[in-house]
Amino acid sequence: MRIGQRSLWHAIDRHIGEVLAYVLSDHEDTAFVQLKALLEPFGITQFYSDDWGTYQRLLHPAFHTMGKANTQTIERKHLTLSTRIKRLARKTICFSKSIWLHGLVIGTIHQPI
Repeated sequence: MRIGQRSLWHAIDRHIGEVLAYVLSDHEDTAFVQLKALLEPFGITQFYSDDWGTYQRLLHPAFHTMGKANTQTIERKHLTLSTRIKRLARKTICFSKSIWLHGLVIGTIHQPI
């Protein structure tokens, strides 16, 4: 993994389309563990995802459903984010490698006024 590479991990309520929680971190199992901890207060028991190995390792098969039919909303949000915020799209001239700048743009870091 390259230094500074980050992935946006987030969970969406599939009924209303709202983001419930997110983690901006590396693409490792610990990021999903952090996201899952943020989701505990919501009482979520069923997860819908792609076939990334992290989910297969950390979720019991009875509580995990894989497939495109259930991940279309979240994939659409990814596309919207990368279209609207060019700093997140790797293959554009606007892309920034700064972790601090990504946090500022997404809203995870707040700059004092």
